[in-house]
Amino acid sequence: MPKAVRIILTLVAVIPVLLVMASFIADYMFTRNAEKEVRALFNDLNVEDEVIHKADLEGLPPSVQNWLEQSGVVGKERIKTVYLKQKGLMRTTDDGKWMPAEAEQYFRVDEPGFVWTAKIKPAPAIYLAGRDKYYKGKGHMLIKLLSLIPVADATGEEIDQGTLLRYMAEMPWFPTAALNDYIKWEEIEPNRARATMSYGGVTASGIFEFNENGEVASFTANRYRDVNGRYVLQEWGGITRGYREFNGIRIPNKTDVIWRPETGDFTWYKLEITEIEYNKSL
Repeated sequence: MPKAVRIILTLVAVIPVLLVMASFIADYMFTRNAEKEVRALFNDLNVEDEVIHKADLEGLPPSVQNWLEQSGVVGKERIKTVYLKQKGLMRTTDDGKWMPAEAEQYFRVDEPGFVWTAKIKPAPAIYLAGRDKYYKGKGHMLIKLLSLIPVADATGEEIDQGTLLRYMAEMPWFPTAALNDYIKWEEIEPNRARATMSYGGVTASGIFEFNENGEVASFTANRYRDVNGRYVLQEWGGITRGYREFNGIRIPNKTDVIWRPETGDFTWYKLEITEIEYNKSL
């Protein structure tokens, strides 16, 4: 066999191995960096216990009070941190293939923020590592192919607004956050209330709709979306598909996340909360 052919065959055999090794190291570093961000998120956390009383709900719109009572937070400890796991299906276009995804997420509630990490698998042996962060009022979205090759790395005012709205939309997973001063409530109709959140120099609003049982049925807001390299405001939100009780608190555990452009609804993520822990220490 000619020497050149042997070299080519060796390279063909070695390159995939090197790629796997590089991906393994990159995934380790990706995970370690996310862990550091979680530790920074929870730095100087006040761990003093505080129980929610019915009097704490006074002044809120009746629909919000009813939701909080039905969720079971009265008599429970105020939620300061959250750790959860979720699984789901994600796609990037209306006719795109659904990709399985698994994620972990940490929230801090007194100073609102989160770190979300996910593995999305578009094909066998291929994955995207995603990390979405909201910290000190700033957002940062990062996606890497095989934890190695950057696909998206977004910051800026539009991302700050988007991550603030994401925090607010996911607040029903840890309902006592609705009592924090950075959120103001306004009744719209008997089963609808507007929440306005202001933090870190950013303010945004969204509308919660409640069903006949007092549970959160949907959330809707105008959020910035990247459309062909340009940010535009589009209606965005979540529709609840199921509920479950965790640690004595009833939350929406199945949600479809939807964009609503003029061309029609686009469901891009179907998620399910599989585990959740409140006031978990690192």
